[in-house]
Amino acid sequence: MPEEKSLPTVYDPKVVEDKWYQYWIEGDYFKPEIDPEQEPFTIVIPPPNVTGALHMGHALDNTIQDVLIRWKRMTGVPTLWLPGTDHAGIATQAKVVASLAEEGLTPHDVGREKFLERTWQWKEQYGGRIIEQLKRLGASCDWSRERFTMDEGCSRAVREVFVSLFEKGLIYRGDYIINWCPRCGTAVSDIEVEHEETEGKLWHFRYPLVEGDGYVTVATTRPETILGDTAVAVHPNDERYRDLVGKSLILPGVGRHIPIVADPYVDPEFGTGAVKVTPAHDPNDFQIGLRHGLEQVVVIAPDGTMNEKAGKYQGMDRLACREALVADFAREGYLVKVEEHHHAVGHCSRCNTTIEPLLSKQWFVKMKPLAEPALAAVRKGQIRFVPERFTKIYCDWLENIRDWCISRQLWWGHRIPVWYCQGCGEVIASRVDLDHCPHCGGKVEQDPDVLDTWFSSALWPFSTLGWPDQTEDLGYFYPTSVLVTGRDIIFFWVARMIFMGLAFMQEEPFREVLIHGLVLDSQGRKMSKSLGNGIDPLEVIEEYGADTLRFMLITSITPGNDMRFYWERVENCRNFANKIWNASRFALLNLAGFQPEGIDENRLAYSMADRWILSRLNRTIARVTEELEQYQLGEAATILYEFIWGELCDWYIEMIKPRLYGKEDEEGRRASRYVLWKVLENTLRLLHPFMPFITEEIWQHLPHSGPSICVAPWPEAGDTDPVVEEEMERIMAVIRGVRNIRAEMSIAPGKKAPVVIQAPAPLQPQLESGIPYLIQLAGAGTVSIQMAGTEKPRQAAAAIVGGVEVYVPLEGLIDIDKEIARLRKEQQALEKEVQRAATKLQNENFLAKAPAQVVAKEREKEQEYRDKLIKVKERVALLEG
Repeated sequence: MPEEKSLPTVYDPKVVEDKWYQYWIEGDYFKPEIDPEQEPFTIVIPPPNVTGALHMGHALDNTIQDVLIRWKRMTGVPTLWLPGTDHAGIATQAKVVASLAEEGLTPHDVGREKFLERTWQWKEQYGGRIIEQLKRLGASCDWSRERFTMDEGCSRAVREVFVSLFEKGLIYRGDYIINWCPRCGTAVSDIEVEHEETEGKLWHFRYPLVEGDGYVTVATTRPETILGDTAVAVHPNDERYRDLVGKSLILPGVGRHIPIVADPYVDPEFGTGAVKVTPAHDPNDFQIGLRHGLEQVVVIAPDGTMNEKAGKYQGMDRLACREALVADFAREGYLVKVEEHHHAVGHCSRCNTTIEPLLSKQWFVKMKPLAEPALAAVRKGQIRFVPERFTKIYCDWLENIRDWCISRQLWWGHRIPVWYCQGCGEVIASRVDLDHCPHCGGKVEQDPDVLDTWFSSALWPFSTLGWPDQTEDLGYFYPTSVLVTGRDIIFFWVARMIFMGLAFMQEEPFREVLIHGLVLDSQGRKMSKSLGNGIDPLEVIEEYGADTLRFMLITSITPGNDMRFYWERVENCRNFANKIWNASRFALLNLAGFQPEGIDENRLAYSMADRWILSRLNRTIARVTEELEQYQLGEAATILYEFIWGELCDWYIEMIKPRLYGKEDEEGRRASRYVLWKVLENTLRLLHPFMPFITEEIWQHLPHSGPSICVAPWPEAGDTDPVVEEEMERIMAVIRGVRNIRAEMSIAPGKKAPVVIQAPAPLQPQLESGIPYLIQLAGAGTVSIQMAGTEKPRQAAAAIVGGVEVYVPLEGLIDIDKEIARLRKEQQALEKEVQRAATKLQNENFLAKAPAQVVAKEREKEQEYRDKLIKVKERVALLEG
């Protein structure tokens, strides 16, 4: 890559980012070599939906992964970040259905085969978009190993797992209550249901006894399901209903006779203690129905309308039926009362439609035999969650897990590899497509459903490495090192990968799980289309550059916690990039012709500033490395920020300017040039995982070895010098003290100020060595160092810093009489304000009528005036002394 002679005046990410990403790709720097002598570091990317566009959650998740990958690659470990995309069954099918609708067509108009052709075409046309967006973020994945959950290899793995589980009796088909989304037109698993707290109603209805004049009152939040009731249940020990158990009731509006059954599920303390039982539309009622042999009457169709079993309500939407039925029952005398009722209602996580519990024939995975090893692996420490608190969430879910409904009524996805013989009725699960029954030779028909998208995602850590074949990649890179993912998919994905990895690889899929939170807006709300508060990461990259976005995200996080997005932080990180750029331009101008080869570090004439910054560099290397090892990426980035901005740029570069510009001390200049180069070059390598583009651009302009910073060795911490660090910190504290005095006393910037330092004898030699820095950086004219306890100078402003007393005599620096007069005037004004505020706060009428925040504000103002008044009086006393 050809270099420019010097860095441009202004950093332009657009010029830099594409250039270097292409350079990395062409150099194959993201592609690891298998080295049997070394243990690799591996991450599999959480595959984004092939339909998707990069959102801020993706940006955070992938930035975290890229920081870890780039760091480990620089340590010399064979490092693989394996990328890919998910076929996203429901989401992708919805996109293609929408495109057909624009042509006035439905999926059934074109048929399954043509629909799938259209979906593959759509995938080829739009599916690469998010991959290109990840590249713009700087993701250093090995793109030669990119996978897709429906590619040939992954599809073969899915079949192998399904058939193996089927053969072991762990996959079965049955009639069960499932979560049905009428809008998506498919079953969804328990964890795809989001429960939202809703203000609803609780309707109370009386069901008349078949014999006699009595009745039983029941309550429901879903009156439309009354049409499917096949019993009323009471607790066996409930004395109120003991004599009614075994008798029958007349189902209002239908006339069907239904029994009163005794079941321990019923809570006698809730409501009337009697509950309606609808086995086809409620999971708990389904279990009661099984225990009592009740009929299962389905009254709601898959599209959310009432079916033929609903009688006169047939064809009505379920919510319209609810209104009509309540009105009819009120008119007929069955409605007792209606109460406001706050309760949780399940919604589809994809389209937010209210979920309908529905009796349906579906495919399930038996979870208990798979969940037990997955629980044991975490409890024994084979897999570690970071932060540790997520271990409990994971374990609680697996301990109470229900069987997993894996069939979906879609066309796009892995079609269930089961065939039904039309002749002998045999059900065959097969690893290869069948065209006839292997038992009787009869005609077969494949199950029309597809598998839950998460089924193939659960195999991702090993299917992507070549399983079921025993490939070289699988043998070397599995198990992977760490999984980075959001807290919202621990159940969807993490747990399922663990139990599938243990079941089919006999080894956990990863050693550690690093959990991060969500990216919220500045008000703490989730970003969503409905709120209109989403922020497009590509727009941030376009305006500020990928490095700015990455650094902002990383410095905003702590493991497991949500973060808020603030534009001010983006601006601050852009300013940080500019600070690095400008400091590097300065360094390069002063390193013209410099080459580090042949320089003996031990023979250089280091200044105090040189020794200090080298020690601080070594300490920073050690701290950043330690934080990365603990997955404290935000802390590591903050340490770097403070070192670069606060120590390298604001202090060291300023301290060495006289040496760099001077001609008389060539040895000193040589030492400081070497230290400047060494510190900047090491710092760029430390910063590279966080801000890869700007660091590569600057590093290529510095004397360096190797083709790219992304494969340059990670810096190693050398010895620190605590003594020189303490000495320099004291000198810096004195400089800050003098600067504060100058600002408070409004001393003109061009005026040199005499400085008197009173210190104990042991500190005086180090303060003597710091005099040049005081003259240069604090605007000191003369610096006098005296023994602590010496008589204090008259009319001098003072500061106590670093264990020493610092004085700046003011005579000749300011017009003392004029300043005293100005301060007296300010004092009078402040005394009036204090009196006004105090009077107001003693007014009982004001305190009684004013809002609390107004009173609090007035108290703050009073305290502020009092604090200012104290300072003004102190300054007057100082000047008059």
